[in-house]
Amino acid sequence: MSHDSLIERFFETLITGNRPAARKIVLDAYSSGYSPADLYTEIFWPTYQLIDRMFRNDQLSLLSHHMSTRLLRTLVDQTASMLPQREPLGRRVLCFCGPTEADEMGAQMAVDLLESQGFSVTFGGGGIANDEILPLVQESQPDVLLLFASAPQDLPNVRTLIDHIREIGACPSLQIAVGAGVFARAEGLAEEMGADLWADSPMEMVDALISEPNRRSDSSSRSFGKQRRPGQNGSKTQAA
Repeated sequence: MSHDSLIERFFETLITGNRPAARKIVLDAYSSGYSPADLYTEIFWPTYQLIDRMFRNDQLSLLSHHMSTRLLRTLVDQTASMLPQREPLGRRVLCFCGPTEADEMGAQMAVDLLESQGFSVTFGGGGIANDEILPLVQESQPDVLLLFASAPQDLPNVRTLIDHIREIGACPSLQIAVGAGVFARAEGLAEEMGADLWADSPMEMVDALISEPNRRSDSSSRSFGKQRRPGQNGSKTQAA
């Protein structure tokens, strides 16, 4: 079976809430050679993106969206315990996301893969106010603040949070990373808002955080829509 056919079959089981069929597809893929990390990157994430895109385009009912996201999150939870755990890297990540169940599931996939690769991650989920996030950043002094799967309505608070952290020097060595969600749909948005690092998918984010731990934004280049240099950050974003 081709990869596209596999995703299509998996998508159909999720949107109809067919739990046994969805579990069987995952088990069959694992038995055929997909590693737990492959299940995340080759099956779970592409299907998550398909569900999200179709729902945003009014091609999926609210009921189908709810059934699919909750079933997919159950399968992600079950697979997380199978991920291999590498030696700790000594880097701490504080992660937040958009307010919905789907946003949290997308961020959870990134968190699971980061932990598997040796990062120490604290995941706060979505709907957390800046006046709670900022004191935690100041107190815990993480290496990375990751805002993954943010929603459009989050943008004013995200901008304010980044600006405030920079202005008061809340955590001088902090690297701010953003990924997926609205940042994957708007070219130049991450750079314009002052993020140090960005990526479209969980695995791209893991790779970027591992390969570019010292990357920091240039405040003089923050202008919406500015084209990034070829190869910069190793990731491309899609138009909204």
